[in-house]
Amino acid sequence: MTTARAPRPTAAAEWRALGTTVRLVVTDPALLDSCNLLLARQLAEVDAACSRFRADSELAALDTTHGRPVRVSPLLAEALAVALRAAEATDGTVDPTVGSAMDAIGYDRDFTLVREDDRPVSLRVRRAPGWRRVTLDRATGTVTVPEGVRLDLGATAKAWAADRAARTLAETAGCGVLVSLGGDTAVAGEPPAGGWRVRVQDITGPVDETPAQGSYDTVCLRSGGLATSGTRARRWQRGGYDLHHIVDPRTGLPVRSPWRTVSVAAADCADANAATTAALVKGAGAARWLTRLGLPARLVAHHGTVVTTPGWPAPLPVLEAAA
Repeated sequence: MTTARAPRPTAAAEWRALGTTVRLVVTDPALLDSCNLLLARQLAEVDAACSRFRADSELAALDTTHGRPVRVSPLLAEALAVALRAAEATDGTVDPTVGSAMDAIGYDRDFTLVREDDRPVSLRVRRAPGWRRVTLDRATGTVTVPEGVRLDLGATAKAWAADRAARTLAETAGCGVLVSLGGDTAVAGEPPAGGWRVRVQDITGPVDETPAQGSYDTVCLRSGGLATSGTRARRWQRGGYDLHHIVDPRTGLPVRSPWRTVSVAAADCADANAATTAALVKGAGAARWLTRLGLPARLVAHHGTVVTTPGWPAPLPVLEAAA
């Protein structure tokens, strides 16, 4: 006779870093504190390398290189490689050269400060310089950014950081790990029984509260990553304009998309997040594009209609109790 194995317990910690909510869940509660310390150290390193809002970051230093090749840390080189790979995979709809466009619409500081700023902005169509103008030489560890081009890794860096942290923590601690950075979720190691239950929702809110507004769905994740991008969460008004943080590289302006949120599951969180951002920019053809790539996705239109691609789990039926 065999005895059923008891479900693995989990423990969680939640705090803020990189301008967003950090959530760490581990399958061994005794390891939560040590994993949390390691996660904090890793995110601090990512912030120092990749932040667009820190004058002392490595990324900000690239603004003063005047088109010369410069050596960067292995960490920033990896982050740039992920960003350039995402640009190529999404036909340039996710482009790290939108930094100046982000500044122009007022997103030039931590988002908590953006909402409090009342400076006027002048909106005009201006195509991003283009990711192909950035040269990364992994063999020499150097990057060349043309004069006047400002980089923004917002579409890939947090998701990549979640992937990197989840893998490192799982290998170090030897347990199952979930890392979520603002909803960009990566898992690694042995998952809990039945997988990691992750709620996908249209309205940002506490993880332990069912959303009072907007549709939501719960999926089980055993490996890889899951990301959601939308035009509702990070919004602000400036000079009569209603703005948000998803920029169309073709115009340099906040994208006008038929979708309010897009969620995608992929082999890792970085790929998932790049696909969600690209889907918002691609607009009406996004579902076909995601289907062609074989990516399970959930797209929610502004009027609430939900469209899913093959592989996305069907919602569980609601059963009425018998009289």
